[in-house]
Amino acid sequence: MRGLLIGIVILLGIGVFVGTQAVYIVDETQQALVLQFGAPVGDPKTSAGLQFKAPFVQRVLFFEKRILSSDAPPQEYLTTDKKRLVVDHVTRWKISQPLVYFQAVATESGARARLDDIVFSEMRKELASVDFVDIISAEREDIMTRVATAAQNEATAFGISVIDVRIKRADLPQEVEISVYNRMQAERQRESSLFRSEGDSESLKIRSAADVTVAQTIAEASRQSRQIKGRAEAKAIDTLAEALQKDAEFYSFIRSLETYEASLKEQTTVVLSTDSPLFSFLTDPLGSDASKPEKE
Repeated sequence: MRGLLIGIVILLGIGVFVGTQAVYIVDETQQALVLQFGAPVGDPKTSAGLQFKAPFVQRVLFFEKRILSSDAPPQEYLTTDKKRLVVDHVTRWKISQPLVYFQAVATESGARARLDDIVFSEMRKELASVDFVDIISAEREDIMTRVATAAQNEATAFGISVIDVRIKRADLPQEVEISVYNRMQAERQRESSLFRSEGDSESLKIRSAADVTVAQTIAEASRQSRQIKGRAEAKAIDTLAEALQKDAEFYSFIRSLETYEASLKEQTTVVLSTDSPLFSFLTDPLGSDASKPEKE
């Protein structure tokens, strides 16, 4: 009995082992190709799920089903207007025919090498037919579409489908770039000098116009000031004459007081004649002698 159980266990183990060798699972992100003694057998398995194969004599080779990318090193190209250009591009692609892909390139590294050669060749032909300015303008989209289409036509032979080709960077070679930057700098300096000279000219015009306006304003203000002063002086003379006519003695008294205030400061010595009209208010506050008219 014990020997029988051991035999059953061994048979079950062998069955499980053989079963695991007879089935395989294809993930939704993969596609599979069955090989028997290194040669493809049957159609590629592109649908996800459980699949079967002959155990021990067949093996499964899995390929990526998702979109892949190939980031090639930058290359130098020559445009139709003889401009050298360093372009760094990236290619997006996927394995569309696993059997053809396996027979033509076998691995992703081999596929990338073939695909890069194709894209380099198509880029060289396409960029040689356009000007430098087209590559850095909106025309770039059409250029890369033509490159992708031409690359797709050639890549079909390798079981590859090219999705698109995009330029990541397009620059001038370093030695050319320096000379271009220097030329651009000189051009900007020339434009800035032109703008400065135009600004100085406009500034001079504005300052001249402002100076004329200021001079006219000052002249008009001076004229009006003289007119106002003239009217004020005339009014003062009329007021003075009117006050003098009303009370000559009081006016004389006020004027004398103003003279005293202006001339007789602290510690001031004044030498006057005894018959001076100014002295009369100091000796006679009523100023009777100064205000009396002289007899003929």
